[in-house]
Amino acid sequence: MPEESWFIPMAIGGFFILFGLVMLFWGRSEEKSYYDSFVTRVDVREFLERWPDHPEPGALKLGGWVAIIVGLFMLALGGFMLWG
Repeated sequence: MPEESWFIPMAIGGFFILFGLVMLFWGRSEEKSYYDSFVTRVDVREFLERWPDHPEPGALKLGGWVAIIVGLFMLALGGFMLWG
């Protein structure tokens, strides 16, 4: 393999980590805005019964964690290629 072959997995890993962090913060802001919207409502039945289910913020946060884990794996792979 060429000497610079470690750069590609490390760059992809860094991208995945940044993308995961963006998704985590986006999910938190979506969740906060969703729950803050109940303050202005008179009827909080949806909040108490948890119906209909709103999985979007949880899915964004879970996807962020998965992207961070993949990014860390890619960084480790690139580091192994660099020093191994």
